[in-house]
Amino acid sequence: MKKSFAAFIALLLPVLAAAQFSISGKITNQQTGEALTGTTITLTNSALNAIAGVDGKYHLDNLKSGTYTLKVSFIGYHPVTKTITLNADVVSDFALQPGTMLTEEVTVSATRASATSPTAYTNLSKKDIDKNNSGRGFEYLLEQTPSTVVSSNAGAGVGYSSIRIRGSDATRINVTLNGIPMNDAEDQGVYFVDLPDLASSVDNIQVQRGVGTSTNGAGAFGASINIQTTTRRDTAYTEINSSAGSYGTVKNTLNLGTGLLGGKFSFDGRASEITSDGYIDRSASTLKSFFLSGAYYGKKSVLRLNVFSGYEKTHQAWDGVPEDSVKYGNRRYNELGYIDATNSYYKNQTDNYTQNYYQLLYNQQISDKISFSGALHYTRGYGYYEEYKNNEPVSAYGLKPVIIGTDTLANTDLVRRLWLSNYFYGATYNFTYKPQKNFNLVVGGAYNEYKGDHYNNIEWTQQSTTIPPDYEYSRNTAKKTDFNIFSRAEYRVGDLILYGDLQYRHINYSFLGFDQNLNNVQQDVSLNFFNPKAGLTYELNQQSNIYASVAVGNHEPNRSDFVNSSPASRPKSEHLTDFELGYRISQPTFGGSINGFYMLYKNQLVLTGALDDVGEAIRTNIKDSYRAGIEVSGWVKLAEQLTWSANASLSENKVKNFNQVLFDEDYNPVNTQYKSTDIAYSPGFVGASTISYHPIKNGEIAFISKYVGRQYLDNTSTLSRSLDGYFVNDIRLNYNFKLKGVKNVGIGLLVNNVFSKKYQSDGATYPDIEGGKVVNYNYFFPQAPVNFLASLNLKF
Repeated sequence: MKKSFAAFIALLLPVLAAAQFSISGKITNQQTGEALTGTTITLTNSALNAIAGVDGKYHLDNLKSGTYTLKVSFIGYHPVTKTITLNADVVSDFALQPGTMLTEEVTVSATRASATSPTAYTNLSKKDIDKNNSGRGFEYLLEQTPSTVVSSNAGAGVGYSSIRIRGSDATRINVTLNGIPMNDAEDQGVYFVDLPDLASSVDNIQVQRGVGTSTNGAGAFGASINIQTTTRRDTAYTEINSSAGSYGTVKNTLNLGTGLLGGKFSFDGRASEITSDGYIDRSASTLKSFFLSGAYYGKKSVLRLNVFSGYEKTHQAWDGVPEDSVKYGNRRYNELGYIDATNSYYKNQTDNYTQNYYQLLYNQQISDKISFSGALHYTRGYGYYEEYKNNEPVSAYGLKPVIIGTDTLANTDLVRRLWLSNYFYGATYNFTYKPQKNFNLVVGGAYNEYKGDHYNNIEWTQQSTTIPPDYEYSRNTAKKTDFNIFSRAEYRVGDLILYGDLQYRHINYSFLGFDQNLNNVQQDVSLNFFNPKAGLTYELNQQSNIYASVAVGNHEPNRSDFVNSSPASRPKSEHLTDFELGYRISQPTFGGSINGFYMLYKNQLVLTGALDDVGEAIRTNIKDSYRAGIEVSGWVKLAEQLTWSANASLSENKVKNFNQVLFDEDYNPVNTQYKSTDIAYSPGFVGASTISYHPIKNGEIAFISKYVGRQYLDNTSTLSRSLDGYFVNDIRLNYNFKLKGVKNVGIGLLVNNVFSKKYQSDGATYPDIEGGKVVNYNYFFPQAPVNFLASLNLKF
């Protein structure tokens, strides 16, 4: 297979073009001469673009001779367009004039790190997003960022997917969309499956690792993911994107927009549908979504309304495949929905959910020194999962056994629906004050409310139970309020930049839980958190800097932690002190960073490795634990048409004095104390590599690799309860060209797992004591062997 692959690649690589040139230069502020880091440079008649580095410099390569139009744009500055005739390498500098028309990037700037922030982060541009947006879950866009592990429940990337960064799962990763929280208010996870094909409406993403900057919503313990959706496009467009591939996967997307009308208005829209059979048995998905956006642009203000929605129907694959089945070669076996010994399965064993979003975003330039950004938001979600349950005691559903003749029917097979209907709404705001070049102050905050109704119905029973159809056997309501205020300042003294960030957060959560007497009653919890951060950055020169920071984060337990406890056993909030030290460099032909971190936890809620009956992770407080490691990332231009980017994370993730409790056949507890073990789901090494070759103009061949080290399924470092490390390779092919009447035709091919590596990227474990010995019940999420997605993009 490897020899065949090498031969295939050799055939794809044509002779290098004879004449290839470059355009480079520096972008500065016309008034102050300050380098403008992050400026976007676009070739309007080509698919190429670039982002100016820390020193304001940019570089565009692999250009044939000819005439090109360069457009240079940056937040708060007038864009500049220049025509260049290229028959040799050209250096073209730009000095931008501060503009009077506000741009909407200020919506997210208050919660983002900049090139001089003492924070480890990665930016993904729209170009980065588009080339990887072939139909898999949103999490896969981030798979090549440092310290990141992504997994698919269905095994082929469509449906429920999960992400961990620095070993922390989505419940500790703060996610905001246009500065508005996306994490579920109760379980704190993020379910991108509820917004299928969100990537097609995203302009840029920033991933911050560690505590990061102050932001809205859930506390960030592993990372923050800051997403910005569609921004202004000045010309009208229509785009059709279609993908098709293995396991019946099909994706169709229509994007369209008016461009800027009368210099004041713009309207954008998208509709998407994704279907897939999945790799795991009965893991099919039907996903639909739309995105509508309208904006008004004044000289000093921007008003935008976003209305978008997602619908998902996925068959349940969240328990994984039993270890014995994997060992015997059936890596696709799904036992959820099993009815009886005839190998029959319940066909409607599905998860069904709809989520509607409304966002009103407003930006105002109050003066040349002060700007304001605010948002109102409302989210409405509702849905259920339906499941078949075998031989259930009717008393568990508040029913009395039915007596028929001489028989007492105390158990029955049944079908139940577990419903969630919720509302989430609130406001966010921030003011930015920049009185002089060397000082910047941001003050912001948010207030959000959540209300969630949890209720459960019986749809059908095998035995007569005298209940009416759609019988509701339980209901409870949860309410949560979340208030925060923060202030962040940066002050420059020569080449030294001082950074300070203070946040206060108050939470009140009302839920149905156990009281002191273990009766189920409504409970109430109030928490107050203070999260200070401080750091400094020293600019060695215009191309590089070093930084150091210390940040404190606090994080509340989630719904499952609360409702399964009483006031006496209620879990404690988590506390984290995060130390970061790093170095960054940006040059025309290479760039990179090295970052060291030490994350010291108090009362961290660690995963035990088990899941409850709806797939939620079970956690327990650990008094002392830590993560310590180093992250290295970079890119280098090996040749005119050849670029290599890579990152690697080496870490030690330890739990101190972990007490594992197992139960024997009589449900007697058996305790085992461990002095120092690895934190569950925290690999000691994670690496990624992308080798990108441009054999022809607008054509790319990329060889993409990912390595993830061993992951333990619980906190005991037991080899028999772990996932083997894996090394997986993909190929991505992209080519763009023009046709008469079509601005751009893009064709792509993504071949995943080209060597058909057999591996499991996630799992769960349920050990117990049987006959005096520990017996493991492990479940794995096997990922698909070699599979592909072919894509076609048409722009008009």
